[in-house]
Amino acid sequence: MLSDKLNHVDFRWYVMRTKRHQERKLVELLEKQKAEAKNILEIYAPTHTTVNVRRDSDESRKPLFAGIVFVLATQDALMDFIRERSGDVDMQYERKKGKGERAAMRVIPEEQMRAFRDYNENYADKVVVLERPYTDYAFNAKTDEPNEIVRVIDGPLAGCEGYICRFRREKRLVFRVKGFEPDSWLTVSYPNIWDLHVVRLHNMEGDRLSVGTEKGRAVDLLIGFLQACGYGERTLPMLYDIIERLTARPSLVTLCKDLHKQGDTALSQRLAQMTGKEAELLVNLVRYERDNPGYVKENWSRLTLRPFLTPTPGVQLEGGKAEAEFRHKDFTEIIRKVDITEEAYCPSRQKDETVTTAYYTHIGVLKNRESDEYTLFANWHGFLAEYFLTAGKAHEKLVSGTVQAVRDKTSKPGKEKLIESFRNYAPTLYKVLTDADSVVKAVQDLSVGNETLHALAVTATAADMDGAKDELTDTCVRICKELNTTTHLAVWRRYLRAVWLHV
Repeated sequence: MLSDKLNHVDFRWYVMRTKRHQERKLVELLEKQKAEAKNILEIYAPTHTTVNVRRDSDESRKPLFAGIVFVLATQDALMDFIRERSGDVDMQYERKKGKGERAAMRVIPEEQMRAFRDYNENYADKVVVLERPYTDYAFNAKTDEPNEIVRVIDGPLAGCEGYICRFRREKRLVFRVKGFEPDSWLTVSYPNIWDLHVVRLHNMEGDRLSVGTEKGRAVDLLIGFLQACGYGERTLPMLYDIIERLTARPSLVTLCKDLHKQGDTALSQRLAQMTGKEAELLVNLVRYERDNPGYVKENWSRLTLRPFLTPTPGVQLEGGKAEAEFRHKDFTEIIRKVDITEEAYCPSRQKDETVTTAYYTHIGVLKNRESDEYTLFANWHGFLAEYFLTAGKAHEKLVSGTVQAVRDKTSKPGKEKLIESFRNYAPTLYKVLTDADSVVKAVQDLSVGNETLHALAVTATAADMDGAKDELTDTCVRICKELNTTTHLAVWRRYLRAVWLHV
């Protein structure tokens, strides 16, 4: 709101209505009135570009809001204009909130109007208005997989949330623009999502339905139970035995009774105490094993240390403690509860939330034979195996790449874009892999008893043990978050599933 203190008159942004396709005529009349009167300061009739997406042609300019013109003026000046100039023009009014209440003229706050104009003047030429409802873009029409949800970090679109959708060969951001009709929205798409600085949001519904770690979580759940019940080196044989029994007869009740009869009382009791979600995970794993015989043995043929981040601890954390130690044959495992906060989005309610979930970190501690130091390590085997296999120019680009020139549609050199590298999108991992002074190191084939493991590790003395645990935990968690929230490095997010059993 701008105030004309001399005349004690308030200037506000009002919404004027006319017939469809008559917006330009109304603007001309208002401009004429503005030249003659003092209390009409500005007229704004936004337009947008429409494009035939199939042919990428037939561009034309059309009013963004049919029959709508925004005017910065006084109320009296606009009412005089309506009385004197045109019978086809009126003001837009708010809906009445209660009986006996007079309808008030629609007024657009100055801050909202400024933000809208900033968006329209910077992005409207690129935005395509879509005919389908916004909710139709939550899933990929071909694969039925949920589309990624992102939030724009900066620029005129800062704060906008939407889906990354593929239109032919191009990925676009599909989001909503609030209309000026009550409860009205426009669904629009912005081309070339990579021009925007965005962050991924956790899809509270879609991600849980499609996450590729479901079977891994089920196996890890059983391994945690078996280790906590003292099976030690017999953990994997017992795992295979349980899967075979359930595949032959998918009854958890029968399994628990049989285990109790044969003397595996502690395991029987622990399985009987499973939650409904845990039991569902196990049942789904058994169904998959039945359809794909040998799946568990093939994918879990070795066991050193559980993945770094899991949704279940395995051992019980007693007395409300956030940490427990568990002794293995060749090392000690430290299991620590950590709370991880994520920016999330619920498509069905079209609402974003901040979600905090309890996870459990698994860190191994090895006594070094040749010194008084200890090696603390986290299992990043599947992820680092792919990294260590990357060589040559691919490795150089992945680790230290910054920008590359891209060509426009005429095949001429265009602007530069950021390369999908750890340096650009996972700075903590980049430091671990390249900085000689990094406390945390990526270790290839770390010897743990008779096994080897690709791990992120820290070396420390007994006196520095607590600080080393914190350093390794915090670094690994930061890497997980950075990889999980970027829209880039998609293949590395897939490998991350072996490290963080996301729920």
